[in-house]
Amino acid sequence: MSLDAVLTQAVASVPECLAAGYVDAASGMLLSIRTVDSHPREVIDLVAAATADLFNGPNVSMIETLFKRSRGMSDDGHHYFQEIIINSDNLIHVFLRSKAVTDYVAVFVCRRTANLGMALTKARMAMPGIEAAV
Repeated sequence: MSLDAVLTQAVASVPECLAAGYVDAASGMLLSIRTVDSHPREVIDLVAAATADLFNGPNVSMIETLFKRSRGMSDDGHHYFQEIIINSDNLIHVFLRSKAVTDYVAVFVCRRTANLGMALTKARMAMPGIEAAV
């Protein structure tokens, strides 16, 4: 199944999901996105760039390096931050790092009225299909 088709299924299965996308956080490139509404291209492009900043920004990278150093671990490329949830005025943004390709991050945007636990659970359940489609 194509990435577009899998993301369409994810939007349908995650409660009150308005959009789902897949981002290459290393480059900030949007691999695919599915939305129930149309959005300006500038907003969609910024979502990809913001996702890259959240997971690979200089401060996040420094925190990961310092954690490894303080624990006596080598810098093997492992990332500590696997999931990030952001609640805005009207939306819940769920960001999940891929286990298959750790530079890839899925983004799910749901209405604020969605049950956060169910949205997170359903988003996690969608990840294997998304990872397999790439």
